[in-house]
Amino acid sequence: MAGPVRALIGYSQRTTREPYFYANAHEKDWVPLAPVEVEIADARGRDCSLDVEGFTLVEHRSKVADLTDLDAVRSVHAGEVAELIKAVSGCDQVAMTPMGILRFSERSGSNAAHDNSHPARFVHVDMAREAAAAMRDKGAPAGTLRSAQYNVWRVLSDPPQDVPLGLCDYTSIAEDDLLPCRAIFDPLDGSPEWGFPNYLLAHSPAHRWHYYSDMHPGEALVFKTSESDPARAQLMPHGAFDNPQVPADAPPRISLEMRGTAYWLG
Repeated sequence: MAGPVRALIGYSQRTTREPYFYANAHEKDWVPLAPVEVEIADARGRDCSLDVEGFTLVEHRSKVADLTDLDAVRSVHAGEVAELIKAVSGCDQVAMTPMGILRFSERSGSNAAHDNSHPARFVHVDMAREAAAAMRDKGAPAGTLRSAQYNVWRVLSDPPQDVPLGLCDYTSIAEDDLLPCRAIFDPLDGSPEWGFPNYLLAHSPAHRWHYYSDMHPGEALVFKTSESDPARAQLMPHGAFDNPQVPADAPPRISLEMRGTAYWLG
């Protein structure tokens, strides 16, 4: 374990105006940031649960040699991730969003060539509760007893990561910490914009932050993005941060996100 680090986390201010952010045109964002330096614990070696803290790290290798090939991700890797979600959650069925999302540390110079490719410098949740519930319900097979959504995040670059992903333990957040906002997707191919409700995060000294040091391509970070069972972790506030322990010549972080909805059937 590399141990804890202290770094700025991208919290947001409380405002009467609803913030919004774009997938690509970040110059149009209105996110009133209020960064706070916090201690971020190294979760490597800890027993973290999808249903308690909201995240876990697992060993997982893909048969796809190049996971920056989004066609191969869609045709092969999406199925691999569906099986991974079944294994870690115990669900019966998974509906995947087959499109992968590549993200690049700004030092790579690759962001302009890809949709939604910047590390998220502000803490957010992938989708607000009501919107996520509607999405889960829309695709629910007959006999569904429970449903949940997961993000499967992996690095494609060698360790150490200059811009790791920070995760806020679900048991440390209060409902009032979640700040409604809107996420807007503005595809680079000129397709119409679309969006959905989301949350930013206001600072609280009660928050417990974690990251996984020295991640490598043979493992995957799985975290909860929504959940139908109120007794389990519901969502996972997360955001990128600069790791002060990483040397300036470390390789820029490249990562891949995959998302799937899990169903438990009666």
